[in-house]
Amino acid sequence: MNTPETSHAVEIKGLSRRFVDKIALDNVSMQVSRGRVFGLVGENGAGKTTLIKHILGLLKPQSGTVRVFAMDPVANPAAALKRIGYLSENRDLPAWMRVDELLRYTRAFYPSWDAAFAEELRERFGLDPCAKIRTLSRGENAKAGLLLALAFRPDLLLLDEPSSGLDPIVRRDILEAIIRTVAEEGRTVIFSTHLLEEVERVADEIAMMFHGKIVLSGPLDEVKENHYRLILRFETPLAAEPKLPGVLSIRGSGKEWSLICNGGRQQTIDAAARLGGRVVAQETPSLDEVFIARAASNLEASKSKAQPAIG
Repeated sequence: MNTPETSHAVEIKGLSRRFVDKIALDNVSMQVSRGRVFGLVGENGAGKTTLIKHILGLLKPQSGTVRVFAMDPVANPAAALKRIGYLSENRDLPAWMRVDELLRYTRAFYPSWDAAFAEELRERFGLDPCAKIRTLSRGENAKAGLLLALAFRPDLLLLDEPSSGLDPIVRRDILEAIIRTVAEEGRTVIFSTHLLEEVERVADEIAMMFHGKIVLSGPLDEVKENHYRLILRFETPLAAEPKLPGVLSIRGSGKEWSLICNGGRQQTIDAAARLGGRVVAQETPSLDEVFIARAASNLEASKSKAQPAIG
């Protein structure tokens, strides 16, 4: 039976996963459109790798559903995996093999393997075909792993912390040249990272994870447009931080305060004016600053929910 195609490469609904006493994924829902570069961001331990393992079908959902090109990757692993290229953070390649032997070995598993493309990538990455895997640098090892993930031209490329421990030049090669090339061919890329400056360079859409939850998602341009920094100055020093609508995080003291905000800008400015504050600067925060503000806001909300009611 043919599987119906959808406009989404990945669809996840209500996915939850618990390991003993830790909640790794908490009711996660997201969609990844075809032909897009999707950045999955968050600090180490946020749940990104666990989510990717569900997409690969390595973990069965305890609740919720995962679909890859409308297929259940657990129920139909062969059909799903033949369309997925995967590069893990660990990049465990057989150390005793030579580069050319590794290519011939991997080629046997993929009928769609493009030998000419594989050779083009090998040359582009500067990999010596006679070099043993054990002699490769960390960057060369990452490039070899990426070559294997790309050479059969998968419809979906999954990269789990692809830049971990790599120098800036290798990171640029992976995240700009290769990822963008794949996306422009109409293929889909999902990459997880805790390096948010990488996401700003190449992602079309993002999802921010914090403690197993997606705290923010959407097109990157919209996420950045919807967040802003206000620098407020008060004539009379404030003894405590001002309570204003739309504020995710606030820093400062006395007369000057810096706010990261989301939502109605004018409403926040008007509320500050009623307290005697005036805006001395409006800026666009970095994605890293947005994530930190969002994480702090969610942590504060979690603490508030955990506090017992009084009375």
